[in-house]
Amino acid sequence: MDNDLSIAFIGGGNMAAALASGLAGRICPAGRIHVVDIDPAGHEAWRARGATVAGAPDERLSACRVCIYAVKPQNMREAAEATRQWLAPDALVISIAAGIRADTLAGWLARDGRPWQRLVRCMPNTPALVGAGATGLAALPGATEADRELAARLMASVGEVAWVDGDAGLDAVTALSGSGPAYVFLFLEALIQGGVEQGLAPEQARRLALATLAGATRLAAESPEPPAVLRQRVTSRGGTTAAALEVLDGADVPGAVRRAMAAAKRRAEELARDFGG
Repeated sequence: MDNDLSIAFIGGGNMAAALASGLAGRICPAGRIHVVDIDPAGHEAWRARGATVAGAPDERLSACRVCIYAVKPQNMREAAEATRQWLAPDALVISIAAGIRADTLAGWLARDGRPWQRLVRCMPNTPALVGAGATGLAALPGATEADRELAARLMASVGEVAWVDGDAGLDAVTALSGSGPAYVFLFLEALIQGGVEQGLAPEQARRLALATLAGATRLAAESPEPPAVLRQRVTSRGGTTAAALEVLDGADVPGAVRRAMAAAKRRAEELARDFGG
């Protein structure tokens, strides 16, 4: 833990709270976390965590080595323009807002016509709320190797991290892990409903479905064999699993998943254009 590292959050919503929970006591002391949030409703909860909090940017922001922008995309430009005068010149800026290109945010933070240089854009997902997230990261060329290492360490406090090439890579991350929890939840809903229709009690179906997804994921993570081989090992010729997979293959479920991901990636690109990227 770095007792001298100060981190600011611009926006104090759920994702900021999840990241702060991962950082406090591991990366930096809780008292070194400063939050700027225009909504006073959450201020007391932040103070209870040991952080300092303000409704508007002030000189405390200037003392922070890292500034994490965690506001909604539609509020990002306003937040950037309100805070840029307070940022320390050597601060590392991290954005976790979807749909805002790194170059776009760098321009909004520009001083004297010079875009912000030390900037890392991240795409986390909602399982970060329970410390099991997956985050893609991409850095602008002005970010130093130390900046990259620090950004990865911060995001790793709430799960897995992976570096990708620029905004295009983050659009792909959005399609896979960013939106991916929703795909899993949809499949989980279907498993539970299917279990109930086959005669299980709702709570039985829920427990078994959750355990099945968690166990299969853990097996895939810990096995040296690819998922295709693991699937084949579960599938006996002429057996129950083969009958089920025949239905899923007939409905082109794998193809539907890939098309869904392509649609998510296209929408990420559209949102970036909408926000000036």
